[in-house]
Amino acid sequence: MRMSVEQPLWRALVAYRVLTMGYAVGLYCYAYHDLRHPLPGGIYLGVLGVWTLSTLGRVMSARRCTKGFLAADLTLAITGILLTALVDTQERITSGSFTLPSIWTAGSVLAFAIKGGWRWAAAASSLVAVADLVERGGAGRETLRNVLLVWVASIGIGYVVEVARISERTLARALQIEAATRERERLARDIHDGVLQVLAMVQRRGNQAGGEAAELGRMAGEQEAALRSLISGAPIPLPRTADDVPGGPHDLRTLLAPYASARVTLSAPGTPVLLDPAAAAELAAAAGAALDNVRRHAGERAHAWILVEDEPDAVLVTVRDDGPGIAAGRLSAAADEGRLGVAQSIRGRLRDLGGTAELMSLPGQGTEVELRLPRAERVQDGATPVAANGGGTA
Repeated sequence: MRMSVEQPLWRALVAYRVLTMGYAVGLYCYAYHDLRHPLPGGIYLGVLGVWTLSTLGRVMSARRCTKGFLAADLTLAITGILLTALVDTQERITSGSFTLPSIWTAGSVLAFAIKGGWRWAAAASSLVAVADLVERGGAGRETLRNVLLVWVASIGIGYVVEVARISERTLARALQIEAATRERERLARDIHDGVLQVLAMVQRRGNQAGGEAAELGRMAGEQEAALRSLISGAPIPLPRTADDVPGGPHDLRTLLAPYASARVTLSAPGTPVLLDPAAAAELAAAAGAALDNVRRHAGERAHAWILVEDEPDAVLVTVRDDGPGIAAGRLSAAADEGRLGVAQSIRGRLRDLGGTAELMSLPGQGTEVELRLPRAERVQDGATPVAANGGGTA
């Protein structure tokens, strides 16, 4: 059975309605000889008793307690309050005597609070307050005190119910994450022990055989990379709800995951690497520009590795390849020729974010690009804290 933090409130409301119905009948019997017209009051309380006992199942849960039932229940309570002016004497009413439904009315208002939260509770208690003022013929001190107590109590309970529902949804999402993580770990063990090894073998044998087998090997390599990314570093997607805050921090891993392939290996922490949306997008774009350079200059058969490191004061993204490297003076010559891929697409992006981009390459030993983005709360020496707000220049 699914856990519900509000179910105990519904059970308590059932007991409250039965007890307060008996209390209202007892007050009526005690004051019977002092009433001006007791017969209408007795008929009303009979109806109230039958209604309370026959609708106990309605107040067992939010699903059964429909809007129509709540409206009828509140109408019965307000009718009893207004009928008191006919049943009782004016002297007793002025002195602060009970209404026919007495404190049973509070149960009707509390049902609104549990069902719809504090807004529904405020509306229901306000209608009851108006009925009390009409029945009393004015706003006496005792009347105002009773009205205020019902109003504050119902709104307070409604607010607590709303908070409890949010906590319940949060707990359900946490349990979903835990279950999904355990299942992914189990699948990862099974896949690693069988499927990944087979795909790797098909890729290796296909490349050795050449021809159509090489194409099959390439496809097997792509599937291996996709599976490896799924079971090792891909974040678990969660359903969006109305409580999610748009424009919040983005997980850098989700932006880098599309770059993973048979020839690009992505290694990232197992926990989210959260950055401001603009900063995360620019950092991922800079990594993408570095991979474009690998494909353009190292060839389609070159391998590349993306390493993400989440340090306390900065986020590091390293892109390394096994290509032929960059000859000395080649970057300066490219800038002179107007090709500014490294200068603008990579270094320019990091500079605008208050970070740095370092390129290290030796002929025949590949190239490594290190992108470093300081975290806003740790930025020093006058650098603008862009990792948190996504703007500014170095």
